[in-house]
Amino acid sequence: MAQGKPAQGKPAEGKFARGKKADSAAEGRGTSARKSDHAGKPAKQEAATPRTAAVAIRPLSKPTGVRPAETVPVILETAATDGFELIDSGDGEKLEQYGPYRIVRPEAQALWPRALAKGEWDNADAVFSGDVDEDGLGRWRFPGEPLGETWPMKLLDVDFYGRFTSFRHVGVFPEQIAHWLWMREQIQASKRPLKVLNLFGYTGVASLIAAKAGAEVTHVDASKKAIGWARENQLLAGLQDRPIRWICDDAMKFIAREERRGNGYDIILTDPPKFGRGPNGEVWHLFEHLPLMLDICRSILSPQPTALVLTAYSIRASFYSIHELLRETMRGTGGQVESGELILREQSAGRALSTSLFSRWIAN
Repeated sequence: MAQGKPAQGKPAEGKFARGKKADSAAEGRGTSARKSDHAGKPAKQEAATPRTAAVAIRPLSKPTGVRPAETVPVILETAATDGFELIDSGDGEKLEQYGPYRIVRPEAQALWPRALAKGEWDNADAVFSGDVDEDGLGRWRFPGEPLGETWPMKLLDVDFYGRFTSFRHVGVFPEQIAHWLWMREQIQASKRPLKVLNLFGYTGVASLIAAKAGAEVTHVDASKKAIGWARENQLLAGLQDRPIRWICDDAMKFIAREERRGNGYDIILTDPPKFGRGPNGEVWHLFEHLPLMLDICRSILSPQPTALVLTAYSIRASFYSIHELLRETMRGTGGQVESGELILREQSAGRALSTSLFSRWIAN
């Protein structure tokens, strides 16, 4: 299903509550609010935004000691699984199966020609069209009968809602299954309840998988709309009794408070946007603020931590950039840092579609 291997040659804080880009852009991959690399503002407007700090928190610390061991490159692969399948890709698009629906969406990295005949693609239930720019809004068309906005889905035995959003996304990023499987194994193998922090948690699928495995979860996202969606998913999954805090807040502000309070987490998942805004206008620029975010995440790891996992979408960088940053951040902690790419394996021709970069520190 999903496996890692070295490449060859390879509501407010408190009552169990989280967020993505401010509500209008919550469906994109938010900000400090959630992955706003697919937010509603065109790139030119974003660049014109005053580059104020996400939050004036504290100076960046300078860890000392030996850097963790490293494993690079690592390719974490997600093949077809119950609930999802990458059927085909090519000519700048991808053909996917999400639960009952066959969906066509833009995919800039699909540089090769399609493997399947046109008729296979024409049988899609939903096609994203309109503005296909990374930062643009678009629309869905339904070649057959009109479909509702949401539909039930299941991945890794957790139910949630898929949704046709104006940012081309559908509420889940299946390449993350590779991380989720690994995380679930760590939680289930532990002899104590692990505390998981999910930053930029979007619709909460990772949080629900962690909670179902036995973890105590804190889920943070800056979009009220994303938090509402996540709560709906919790109800659909029947996990109302699990210890999940859904926190709607700017991610940087939240972790800074946790640092001051002395709170700690065993596993931290962080999936920050390229650009974003928090609920009170906080500005996030990944290349400016990622070092401090990771620095604070290190400081709120528990005394016996398991992992710090970073995923980076839609950025013009090598995985080596975030790999070396994480190794510097985790100096003196032991363990190892493994970095590379998340890929989806298509079923038509077996080609690998790269979706994002990742880097994760794993304790000894």
